[in-house]
Amino acid sequence: MRKVLVTGSAGFIGFHLSQLLLDEGFAVVGYDGMTDYYDVRIKERRHQMLLQNQHFSAHVGMLEDFDRLHALCMAEKPDVIVHLAAQAGVRYSLENPRAYLDANIVGTFNVMECARELGVDHLLMASTSSVYGANEEMPFDELERVETQMTFYAATKKANESMGHSYAHLWNLPTTMFRFFTVYGPWGRPDMALFKFTKGILNGEPIDIYNHGEMYRDFTYVTDLVRGIRLLIDAAPVRPENRDDIPEGDSLSPVAPFRVVNIGNSDKVRLLDFIEAIEAECGIEAKRNYMEMQKGDVPATWANADLLKRLTGYKPETGYREGIRQFVSWYRDYYGV
Repeated sequence: MRKVLVTGSAGFIGFHLSQLLLDEGFAVVGYDGMTDYYDVRIKERRHQMLLQNQHFSAHVGMLEDFDRLHALCMAEKPDVIVHLAAQAGVRYSLENPRAYLDANIVGTFNVMECARELGVDHLLMASTSSVYGANEEMPFDELERVETQMTFYAATKKANESMGHSYAHLWNLPTTMFRFFTVYGPWGRPDMALFKFTKGILNGEPIDIYNHGEMYRDFTYVTDLVRGIRLLIDAAPVRPENRDDIPEGDSLSPVAPFRVVNIGNSDKVRLLDFIEAIEAECGIEAKRNYMEMQKGDVPATWANADLLKRLTGYKPETGYREGIRQFVSWYRDYYGV
């Protein structure tokens, strides 16, 4: 039985990935800080559900606590590490940037040190579509230059990519960075747009719509996302012998077993259409509060996911209306509304 360490296992994506890995016969070691950035009770409930499987173990600790993380890694000796834990949220990075420095820079360094010492088969780490920043040519492609991050959150994730490449080169550590595109679905974070919109609509409260709704996002359903991660586990990059060995369109580094991969639905959706689908599912019209664009935000994201398909044979396909239907059903059941 292969063993995977999942950091952020009580988080939205980590929970879904851990479930999938357990269903497919992996042993999963979960590590989560249980921070109070949002309601800890939903995190605890996620871990409780995972603990119903005898091959899951839950461990609470901060990424910044190297001694605790290191001791766990040396005791469990995972074959693969999937690093999802981070200080999340673009907005919060404007208010408390130091939390991002500690968790996303120092914490990621600690994970990489453990992966290096263990010599894991594959280190996979979460990045974000936010690293594309002010880029305007879409759909976003992994081979684009990404030098114009708009928030400190995005900057820490771009730094993680650079850090990961250096360790892959220096220690021949197979490393894949995946860039997420607006992930949504059941058990989502309460600070995310779909969660806030659904809550507001069902409670009869106004919802804030930035840039007057003229925004586009590549909404990626969470089960599609974690299926992509699962398949990438088996697609560890190999250092090429020379540059000519790198296929066209592949982000594989010429000097390291390192690759960046987009995971997105490859379908940009207008925010107002997304909101209308939530209204239809709730059976209630939203009270709309149109606002200007927020600082650090971008008008559109859209993924080119061809590389993911080439590496794994898989492409996310869940349409946003079906994804919203699943989320609203979960929300009504979880909160009894």
